[in-house]
Order: sequence, then C-alpha cells, then structure tokens
Amino acid sequence: MYLGTNFAPPVIHPTQEYVNHTFSTTVVPHIHPVHTTTVNHHMFEHKHYCPQTASCCEEVCNQHINCCNPCAPTAVMPAMMPAMMPAANALPNAMPNMMPNMAPGFGPGAPGFGPGPFMGPRP
Repeated sequence: MYLGTNFAPPVIHPTQEYVNHTFSTTVVPHIHPVHTTTVNHHMFEHKHYCPQTASCCEEVCNQHINCCNPCAPTAVMPAMMPAMMPAANALPNAMPNMMPNMAPGFGPGAPGFGPGPFMGPRP
C-alpha cells in the first residue's frame, strides 16, 4: 500500500541578503578657462663714453733788471718800508695794477715766491 508523501513542517532559515550593485556614469563637465599672455621685455643699454683729451702749456715770464743804473732803489726790508713809495722809486719794468714795489713773478715774501700777476688757473 502506498501511503503517499509525508510532509514535515518547514524549517525556516534566516534570510540571506544578496546585494546587487549597479553602476552608472554621469559626465559633469568642469570648465577651467586659462589665458596665457606673452610679455616681451627689451632692455636698452645706454653706454656713455667720455673721450678726453689733455694738453699742457707752459708760461714763461721775463724780467729785465737794469744793473747799470746807480739810481735804482735798493732792497728795503718790509718792516722798514714806508707806507707809500713815491713813483720815482718804482721799478723800471713795473706793470700797472700791481702791488707797489712788486715786479712780475714776485709775490708777498722773498723774490720769486708767491703768486705774481697773470699766475694761477686759467678758465
């Protein structure tokens, strides 16, 4: 005799979870503007040259002394010199606008020392 299939009560197991991952792509355009400026630099070098010339000159003074004249004035020490000498005692080669008793090329002090007329820097 066939009694058929017997069924037992079901055994329920905990639910297993399956995760199905799906992917999609969305394109989001990001725009980053760029500008390039080319700056050309140019340097002017100004070079200054100063060519220079040089010259040299010499000044010559002449003095004529009359050693034959017995009336020529004798040398007088400055402390003994009178305040104003008479014109008759002036040297025969004295020039106008000169210090009294000073010959060309003679300045204060002994003869031949110190600046005389027309001496010094030229413009």
